[in-house]
Amino acid sequence: MSTDAKARASLPADALSLPGWYYTDSEHFRREMDRFFAGGWVHAGRAEEIPTPGDFVLREVAGESLILVRGDDSTIRAFYNVCRHRGTRLCEAASGNCGGFLRCPYHAWAFDLAGRLVAAPQMDDLPHFCREDYPLIGAAASTWDGHVFVSLAESPRPLEDALGDLPGRLRPWGMDELRLGRRTVYDVAANWKLIIQNYSECLHCPGVHPALQRLSHFLSGENDPANESYLGGRMSLREGIETLSMDGARRRPFLPGLSEADRRLVLYYAILPNLLLSLHPDYVMTHTLHPRSVGRTEVVCEWHFHPEAMSQPDFSPEDAASFWDMTNRQDWHVCEQMQLGVASRAHRPGPYSNREDLLHGFDRLVRVDG
Repeated sequence: MSTDAKARASLPADALSLPGWYYTDSEHFRREMDRFFAGGWVHAGRAEEIPTPGDFVLREVAGESLILVRGDDSTIRAFYNVCRHRGTRLCEAASGNCGGFLRCPYHAWAFDLAGRLVAAPQMDDLPHFCREDYPLIGAAASTWDGHVFVSLAESPRPLEDALGDLPGRLRPWGMDELRLGRRTVYDVAANWKLIIQNYSECLHCPGVHPALQRLSHFLSGENDPANESYLGGRMSLREGIETLSMDGARRRPFLPGLSEADRRLVLYYAILPNLLLSLHPDYVMTHTLHPRSVGRTEVVCEWHFHPEAMSQPDFSPEDAASFWDMTNRQDWHVCEQMQLGVASRAHRPGPYSNREDLLHGFDRLVRVDG
């Protein structure tokens, strides 16, 4: 993304990139996991993955295994994957339906979908034992427009407060109505912050993404001011281009809530710390970042489409998925090259251009000195 030069204010003279150790120091990585991934709201997937009571998925957040389960009241809840008896993992499968109870495979303690202990074999004859004292330990869970977020913080601020006015501005894309059409998982040998920074500028697009440059000029569009919870903006499609696909042709209807002006744009937002949203005229692409180590990030990329479009006999996600799979791999390659470069003893922080304002804003958020 780039910013309209008419509205661009100059960055300060000391607007330099971060020192290399921000991307290579394992101890600093651990502190970032506590600060950003354990301390705030983290994207954990889509509500459609667990549509009926008892459906669950496992998610790892800041080194913790969480069970996301839909309750009998249709509420999605998150629990630590830890039995209250002896600490055994309750679930090993990545997803499934628990049949109404989360049952420990070790001693058969069972918890209902609200986390209450309902069965504890051989414990009822203990006069001091009270089931109410041993519910599952929960984590905060909240949803926005079909997306599920979790927080390990004891008292996180409401998700809607963290997102500010963004939900209202993105509502025309109707993300809660969309359904998964394709999923690809990438293993990227780069720090999670490099992936966010790469996503937040398009100065690299002419050289790295020639196919994207043919569809959307790298200097088009406008960025929002950097926000503590998200970064992003919009870019325009070139004349005659209808969407981002291999040939720029659109093979399905526009998303139904979009205005004529919306149909000429692609919006890009990084919902910090780990969701990248790319909103197109006819589909939405998401990247969910799962940092696995200081120099390795698992990226789950998904393409979401309107169910009416998916119901057509000729529906295929291939036009969108193939274009972005190519573009993603180009991005991952340069991110991995940056990871190698910032690890060099020769690396020194370099100056940002005025079109890299989102990177400078992101750096201000992640700097250890504020």
